[in-house]
Amino acid sequence: MKAIKKFLRKGRFQRNSVTLRRDLESLEDSYFLPVIRWMNRQLINISQASGRRIVYLMGKAEGHNENWHGHVTALTVAPQYRRLGLANQLMDILEDISEKKNCYFVDLFVRVSNAVAISMYKKLGYIVYRTVLQYYSGDPDEDAYDMRKALSRDVKRKSIIPLNEPVRPEDIE
Repeated sequence: MKAIKKFLRKGRFQRNSVTLRRDLESLEDSYFLPVIRWMNRQLINISQASGRRIVYLMGKAEGHNENWHGHVTALTVAPQYRRLGLANQLMDILEDISEKKNCYFVDLFVRVSNAVAISMYKKLGYIVYRTVLQYYSGDPDEDAYDMRKALSRDVKRKSIIPLNEPVRPEDIE
């Protein structure tokens, strides 16, 4: 039994197999706290009936004019619950929220080495819009793909015309 619920502020501190994995992209509390205060309504998680979190998505709406869009800040699924369509469910919810907010597109950043995630996003209709050089810190730093999916407001699909040249993190709007 599972339940889709709003991600509450206190939920960030419920450490478990979703939030404490070295092989997953994880954000520090110093990042999460202001984000959670600012955009609590766009945080979604799926938990078991026991309350144990098994997947969560953090998203937001941002930008201006034709760059007004939904953004996936973080999407994480506990290993034993992968390939069950749970991430797809949360992506659908965020896309629906973004449609209701009259966004032009939804975007996200993913490591270029994360073939499984890239494949999933492509199956959901996302395209590689551009490469962002050295987006992820590490040894060595790693590039990211900025992946996008146009929404109904972008009738001409201008938001998903791929850029040919890579950009640097400081060049992202």
